[in-house]
Amino acid sequence: MKKERRKQIMRYSPVVLTAMTLSSCIPTVATIAIVESHRHGDGQKDNPNIIFVLADDLGYADLACMGQNKFSTPNIDKLASQGMMFAQHYSGSSVSAPSRSCLITGQHTGHTVIRGNKEMPVEGQHPMPSDTYTIFKMLKDNGYKTSVFGKWGLGAPGTEGAPENQSVDEFFGYNCQRQAHNYYPYHLWHNDEKIMLDGNKDQNEDDYAPYIIHNEAIDFIKENKDTTFFMWYTSVIPHAELKVPEKELLPFAGDSVFEKEVAYNGCDEGEYYKNGGYGSQKYTHATFAAMISVLDKQVGDICATLDSLGIADNTMIVFTSDNGPHLEGGADPDFFNSNGELRGYKRDLYEGGIRVPFIVKWNNVVKKNSKSEHVSAFWDFMPTVAEIIKAELPENIDGISYLDELKDNGKQKEHDYLYWEFHENNGRQAIRKGDWKAVRYDVHNNGKIELYNLIEDISEKNNIAEKYPEIVDEFDSLMKVSRTDSDLFKFQ
Repeated sequence: MKKERRKQIMRYSPVVLTAMTLSSCIPTVATIAIVESHRHGDGQKDNPNIIFVLADDLGYADLACMGQNKFSTPNIDKLASQGMMFAQHYSGSSVSAPSRSCLITGQHTGHTVIRGNKEMPVEGQHPMPSDTYTIFKMLKDNGYKTSVFGKWGLGAPGTEGAPENQSVDEFFGYNCQRQAHNYYPYHLWHNDEKIMLDGNKDQNEDDYAPYIIHNEAIDFIKENKDTTFFMWYTSVIPHAELKVPEKELLPFAGDSVFEKEVAYNGCDEGEYYKNGGYGSQKYTHATFAAMISVLDKQVGDICATLDSLGIADNTMIVFTSDNGPHLEGGADPDFFNSNGELRGYKRDLYEGGIRVPFIVKWNNVVKKNSKSEHVSAFWDFMPTVAEIIKAELPENIDGISYLDELKDNGKQKEHDYLYWEFHENNGRQAIRKGDWKAVRYDVHNNGKIELYNLIEDISEKNNIAEKYPEIVDEFDSLMKVSRTDSDLFKFQ
């Protein structure tokens, strides 16, 4: 990235994403020709570029292709039509930091190093140790240029967990997930350099962070079109607060769907203004829809950029969310039916808190408009990439590769079970094994296990634990052996 330009990120006018109007993600003859020219002498393609788009608190049914009917998501829907949609994919956790930790370490929350949103003074979260083996280290060791654009949350500035100390070549965005609550922040980070946003000085709100971060991501793609790169695009949309530039809001504020608005009186001054407090919003429903529309346009812009550069066919794109929808800052997931039939929200270990939309597009590898019922989770991403690039993994990985599922060759290995733990609200645990789902709340006080059959009861309404005591005992034993103690993250 050009340092001269970055030094001048004092004022960003609203982005006009011209490429978004293009037919995104559709390979052209020129695209194919250019990709062919990048083949090795043995006729095999280079390892693919990988772009992993991670929405923030997007619900299972917050996409039109997943049932949303109050707004449209044409670019993400197109992505799904050109790839594979996983119906039973799970996030790493029901909140940000541990979910991300699971994704980049290949370990579930019983083993991964970051298991909760533990704050550091002033700015940032508790750091991931420097010796943690992550997907960034794996990819960098195998010739990839690594990058993160968006929210980090895995180590405060200057700590061993900061992105520049975790094998991330290029980082631009929010280091601190608390400050990422706000869309007009005082500053962002480029690696270890603080970039002040003069348009947001005092109570001004002129520099919309998602625009700025997205522009930097697009520039990274363009500047690295001749390399092999990994981009973790960790959008802060649609997490609270509910704010969007006026030009994005206008088409929705005038829509009859959003006539009966419920205003939110938030934090517009004082200690928490632009430091985690959620700003006021008159048009809460319309703003939520507008924010997801921005995210959808940005996904379309990424796809169109890849196509225009001739690298779409050798780029794998993943789209998902870090956990279920939130109830903060005026958000109203019930109005949007954000979880469809699923029970629960962010911080829950019911399906609504952890089951997320998951799309993979990879031309000439993943069948178009395909759907998968394979049960998978965030900690499967790292072993999947390892198999693609033929990298070795440490033995303490909990995930299994879903590459065979992507190839639809009938050889996909299944998990014995999936495990989660959550370290707030007296502790929570959950296990998915086959069609069975066990959930335990109030772990600190030896709470009882609830049992559900997801095939018969996807909404987890009927606790049948008393009918199947032997299954409850099995899950109780699994919950004990599926975790290692952590001095930092304890059930409380």
